[in-house]
Amino acid sequence: MRGVDTVLREVAHSEIPVLLLAEQGAGKKAAARRIHELSARRGKTFLVVRCAGVEPRQFLAILSSKGAAGTVFLEEIGDLAGEAQGWLLQALTTVGGSQSENEVRLICGSARDLELETKSGRLREDFYYRVSGLCLRLPPLRHRKEDISLLTEHFLRKYERDFQKTVSGLSAETQQLFQEYGWPGNVAELENAVRAIVALGDERVAMNGLRAMLVRSDQDGNGTRVSLKQAARAASREAEREIILRALTRTRWNRRRAAEDLQISYKALLYKLKQMGCSQYETT
Repeated sequence: MRGVDTVLREVAHSEIPVLLLAEQGAGKKAAARRIHELSARRGKTFLVVRCAGVEPRQFLAILSSKGAAGTVFLEEIGDLAGEAQGWLLQALTTVGGSQSENEVRLICGSARDLELETKSGRLREDFYYRVSGLCLRLPPLRHRKEDISLLTEHFLRKYERDFQKTVSGLSAETQQLFQEYGWPGNVAELENAVRAIVALGDERVAMNGLRAMLVRSDQDGNGTRVSLKQAARAASREAEREIILRALTRTRWNRRRAAEDLQISYKALLYKLKQMGCSQYETT
């Protein structure tokens, strides 16, 4: 990523349109923000626009807002319908052929193969060449595993501040698991995993779901790949079960008092107890 950052620094001092290509969660938005923060526009607005569902005529208003004159990052331009592509192309022409300091800086991102989209006719060729003055591909996290420990530490410190909690660090077992995992969701998936650990305040509980699924996969011997999203759900259920049982223990299994402590409805607690297989217990 040092090589990528060198390119971002160079690009930041120009006004050329940039197209960032990477898998979902690999850091396109972070790279766009980095360009903005290194540029002369860093004190102005950095606006993120998700292309899916944007009304075509909105682009003209977005790109001609000279008052802000910051940077606009268009997320997933491959999601634009043909009509929207035409309106955006018109908007780009309206604000000028080359971007000046009084006009917004345009950066686009996509997880799709836009050359393939162009060949298939789903993406207008003139639009593609207009937004890809410089095309930069960001590597997925599985291809830069040396970054995992640094990113993990960064997210630990970030969520310690957000949740006002202190985490001494991750166990060697969890660190190894993070290194061995494929991270199909890339940096975003890693961030979610670290956030769960800090939020729960208990690494053991947070990671139980993932470890259990990995062990089960190994025992099956079928090479089934485990999604961390599935594991996160399993870890969340495990954490929820432990929190509910602690509340019930404190209230001597008085379910109404436990529901109040947990700040959920009595009916919701009964449903969760049924899911846990504890519905046979009565209020005391």
